[in-house]
Amino acid sequence: MFRLRKHTFAAIISIFALGGTGALAQTPEQSPLADGELSKQELAAIITLAEQQLTQLADAATKEYLPVIQRDQAKMPQAWMLMEDGETVKRINLDDQTDGAPPAVRIVMYRAALKSLARRGLINAGAILYAGPVSEDNNADALVIEHEHRLGVSANKVVGYRLEEDKVVWGKPVTDTKPFEWFYDAKKDPS
Repeated sequence: MFRLRKHTFAAIISIFALGGTGALAQTPEQSPLADGELSKQELAAIITLAEQQLTQLADAATKEYLPVIQRDQAKMPQAWMLMEDGETVKRINLDDQTDGAPPAVRIVMYRAALKSLARRGLINAGAILYAGPVSEDNNADALVIEHEHRLGVSANKVVGYRLEEDKVVWGKPVTDTKPFEWFYDAKKDPS
């Protein structure tokens, strides 16, 4: 399950103040914030929206990333963003700037690009996809999807896969928490 952060309330207020996405755009009288408070049901509806948008983003990005998974060459990371309208998914193309860079460096560059877009309020969500062996000791392949949403949802999803006759057979996904990086700063551990 996705992790809910304290940033959710601030993100919700900023979305409504800025006009929000089409899914959240409502008249002020009908707005969940009209009474100045969020009920548990309203908060659940907003988190559900974030999860739906992240699912839409992950599905679109995975579909576009499939050719990378299916080829035998190096599987370089790629990134996608969900635009402010809450529906449009676009690939972030840094190919010219990342030419010759190893996968780990490309991931750092995509994270920086997503953070820049997110902090300027240009996107609702972002995802970075990369594939490869699970570990040096384990040749099983996995797809990793790092994703974050402005409404306070941030996670890493790892899905094992194998190729059978040029088709990808997916394993069971495992989702783990991911510290906020793009929309908000992760809370520092006081220790």
